[in-house]
Amino acid sequence: MVTGSEASPAFRLAYVPGVTPSKWVRIWNERLPDVPLVLVPVAAAEVYDVLRRGEADAGFVRLPVDAADLSAIPLYTETTVVVVPKDHIVAAVEQVSGEDLADDIVLHPLDDPLEWERLPGRPALERPAATADAVELVAAGIGVVVVPQSLARLHHRKDLTYRTVTDAPESRVALAWPEDRTTDMVEDFIGIVRGRTVNSTRGRTQPPAAAKSSKQAPRKTDSGGGARRKPAPGKGGARGAAKNARGGNGGPKGGAKRGKPRRSS
Repeated sequence: MVTGSEASPAFRLAYVPGVTPSKWVRIWNERLPDVPLVLVPVAAAEVYDVLRRGEADAGFVRLPVDAADLSAIPLYTETTVVVVPKDHIVAAVEQVSGEDLADDIVLHPLDDPLEWERLPGRPALERPAATADAVELVAAGIGVVVVPQSLARLHHRKDLTYRTVTDAPESRVALAWPEDRTTDMVEDFIGIVRGRTVNSTRGRTQPPAAAKSSKQAPRKTDSGGGARRKPAPGKGGARGAAKNARGGNGGPKGGAKRGKPRRSS
């Protein structure tokens, strides 16, 4: 039984480290102000289980999606960078290749979202448990780490910097949700991330104000299809002007005639 005190249903949105959902959250709040959006931060390795257990309605993940029971929409591809100390030789250039890292120990965290055929540089003795741990080791002078740019920004430190790696794998971010739970709210959020407007025929919701503004009062027109105009005050229009010119209303009665001027005596 639903009572009046029961809270409105919320849309729960999971997101993995590095993804910034603020733009889409803002649009959601503008279009669906009565439906709260709850953000659920979750580790990349756990996000799929969170979706399957129903602890989130949808989530921002990194491709590839690891199961056939989840639907996904690719959104964007991230730049890959190498995180290095500020006094590292790499910091002197705009971008590098994998060969430029041949002499460095390249750390490979267990939660690395990049799919490598072959990691550049020299391998470390052990793999850090997480990207955050790898960044701490870089700051301690133990190697470098190659990550998506969003993760480099997330774990930013004043003593570190990063540069683009031109030939490294790239990370793709997607919106994913359980295929058998494609609810109306999921459809609404899909429309937002795909850039649909509130008036889109594929969108499900339309604010009342937008619907009202799309209806305009019809203009009154005459039989010729043009707008009807009233004659100016004090004027009888074209017919009145013609009548006055013939000596009608407004002129002398009978129509005054002009004769020759009399000579003065």
